[in-house]
Amino acid sequence: MRLFLLTVLTMIAFAANSVLNRLALNDAAIGPAGFAAIRLGSGALALLVLIWLRGGGLKPALPRGIGGAIGPLMLALYILGFSYAYVTLEAGVGALILFGGVQMTMFAGAVLGREYLPVNRWIGAMVAMAGLVYLLWPAGANAPGVIGSVLMGLAGFGWGIYSLHGRKASDPLVATAVNFVLAVPFGVAALLLLPDALPISLWGAALAVMSGVVTSAFGYALWYTVLPRLPTSIAAVAQLTVPVIALGGGIAFLGEGLSLRFAVASMLVLSGVAVSVMKRGKPV
Repeated sequence: MRLFLLTVLTMIAFAANSVLNRLALNDAAIGPAGFAAIRLGSGALALLVLIWLRGGGLKPALPRGIGGAIGPLMLALYILGFSYAYVTLEAGVGALILFGGVQMTMFAGAVLGREYLPVNRWIGAMVAMAGLVYLLWPAGANAPGVIGSVLMGLAGFGWGIYSLHGRKASDPLVATAVNFVLAVPFGVAALLLLPDALPISLWGAALAVMSGVVTSAFGYALWYTVLPRLPTSIAAVAQLTVPVIALGGGIAFLGEGLSLRFAVASMLVLSGVAVSVMKRGKPV
């Protein structure tokens, strides 16, 4: 039950990121590069303070070699792709594309890692993926924009690799802090090379800090704590509940509507999640 509650809390934090980012951009309070840079910087600072209060340091966890750079690189890819994608995508739609990409990436990781995969988990993954394909199928006015979808797909790939990499973390808080600190230069570079047309308002900065400190830094540290206790494929499909939570936040705080297209896609995704977490199943 404790693991379940921690996982639910993490999924709520993930959904809140979508709502906060979209709210800031929708209010024209900040641009995507500014939001991403402040999100990374504030998250890194908050984690460093926590580690200092705990009486530790980052040096033992600093990355060595190419493998050690995966976490910061993938975190930067996720946060930058995420922020720019929400210029055009609604909160719920963006979250569905994001975690559809996460599911594909982590499920592939489970297969390559020779993880035991019951039949029901294969079926559930395919049903959930069918929902994503239906959402993105290029027909009708409700289909998401191509550029935003591609950017969010890249963000999903980045988050999927980041999550797979996080399963090896011996100290989740320190590992998350190192990733954030080393990803900050990418956020600053994006802000300098692709400056926003909008100035950074106090409201926009506050939303970015809230996203960076509460729902990103603390949420991701919690995710790194939960991950080693979840099978990779279950961790992948569990995240597909986030779009539905994000949709609720989008309706409540952004005035976004519920389209038939999104409703059908969400039902398929949630059905896939339900099938995947069933206890019984035979290996393929």
